[in-house]
Amino acid sequence: MLGVVIPLEDSKNKQASVKPLVDLTKADMERVNQLILSKAGSDVQMIPEVANHLISSGGKRLRPMLTLASAAMFGFTGDAHIKLATSVEFMHTATLLHDDVVDESDLRRGKSTARMIWGNQASVLVGDFLLGQAFRMMVDVGSLEALDVLSTAASVIAEGEVLQLSVAKNMETTEDDYLSVIRAKTAALFAAAAEVGPIVAKTDKASRNALKSYGMNLGLAFQLVDDVLDYGGKAADLGKNTGDDFREGKITLPVILSYRRGTADERSFWREAIEGGESNDQNLEKALGLITRYGGLSDTIARAQHYGTIARDALAPLPESPWKAALLEVIDFCIDRVS
Repeated sequence: MLGVVIPLEDSKNKQASVKPLVDLTKADMERVNQLILSKAGSDVQMIPEVANHLISSGGKRLRPMLTLASAAMFGFTGDAHIKLATSVEFMHTATLLHDDVVDESDLRRGKSTARMIWGNQASVLVGDFLLGQAFRMMVDVGSLEALDVLSTAASVIAEGEVLQLSVAKNMETTEDDYLSVIRAKTAALFAAAAEVGPIVAKTDKASRNALKSYGMNLGLAFQLVDDVLDYGGKAADLGKNTGDDFREGKITLPVILSYRRGTADERSFWREAIEGGESNDQNLEKALGLITRYGGLSDTIARAQHYGTIARDALAPLPESPWKAALLEVIDFCIDRVS
C-alpha cells in the first residue's frame, strides 16, 4: 500500500507538521507543478487525462519535496533539482498506476482509480509514458550519478513489485520477507529522492549518504504507519476504505505478527481469510480483534518509530538549518499520523 494521504491543511491537533517543509519548498514546488503539467501533456488525448486524474488528486508530494529540500540545504540554486523532483513524482505516479492494476484497486485518494475509469491497459501504458518522461528529464539534467541513483531505484521498485507477488497471500511470509518488499517498493524511492539533492549540489559523500539513509528509513517508517492506518485509521484520512488491505488479501506487518503469535486455530483463521479468500467484513472484525490481542498495531508502530530514530540519527552530523529542522519534523509527522 503506497497511497495513504493526509491532507496538508489538516493538523489533527498534532504538533508535528509537514508545513515547515511545504513552506520552505513552496516556490520550487510551484516550478515542479508547472513542469509536471507540461511533461504530462501529449497529443494523445487519453495520456494527459489519465495522468492528470491522479496527479491532481491531492497527494502531498512528499517525495519531490525531499529532493528540493536536500538540494537547497546545501546551497543549490540551479534548476536541476526541479527536473529531478518532477522525475521522482512521475516515478511515484507511475508506480501508483501500476499498483492499482496489480492490486485491482477501486479507490485511490478517495477517487475512483484510473483503471476503473479508463481500464487496466490505459493505466499501465500511461504509467509507462510517465516513466519515459521521468528518464528524459533525468538525462536533461546531465548528471550520470543522479541518473544512476534514480534508474537503480526504478529497477528496485519493479523488483519489489514482483517480490510482493511472490509472497502475496502467503501466511508463511516472515517479517524479514515483508521488510524486503517495502524496502524495495516504498523506501527505495524515498532514499533516491533524498540522495539526488546532494548529488546535484555537488556536496561530499558523507552528506549524500546521510540523506540516502534518512530517506530509506523515513520510507520504511512511512509504510509501516500506512499498514497500521489500514486497520486503525479513518477512510477520510486514508483516501481509501479502512480494511482494504485485508479485503485484498495483503500480507502486512500487523497481520504477520498476529499470525505468528496466535494459536493453531487462529492461524487457521488467517489462512482461510487471506489465502482462502474469505476476507469479508465479518472476518475483518475478527482479524482486528486478533491484531489488537497480539499487539500487531502497537508493535508495528514501535518498528516505525525505530526506523524514524535511524532517520533522525542519519541527519545528526549535518549543520543545523531550517531545512534540516523541517526534514526532522517530517519524521514525526509521518509517525504521528497514527496518534
